[in-house]
Amino acid sequence: MNIRPLRTEADNTVALKEVSLLMAADPELGTPDRDRLDVLVTLVQAFEARHYPMPPADPIEAIKFRMEPQGLTPRDLVPMIGRLNRVYEVLARSLRGRRRR
Repeated sequence: MNIRPLRTEADNTVALKEVSLLMAADPELGTPDRDRLDVLVTLVQAFEARHYPMPPADPIEAIKFRMEPQGLTPRDLVPMIGRLNRVYEVLARSLRGRRRR
């Protein structure tokens, strides 16, 4: 199989090109090409996680991000969050320092 660790950006680029070719070929499960694809994807993911870490998503921004494409309004969040004024407080981040009752 001759696979080695990805240590440099060039190694990663070569691996990504091979992953792309293998994915286009869509090898069957259990074949050497599919095994190679699985191992290369794992190596690329590990390299990119180490060199390009993603910060955790901001929860309020994640809510807003999901609301937009689904056409949701603050009123649609009432069943999950509570009264409409509470929804607006959450979306505006104005709950900091308040105690829950």
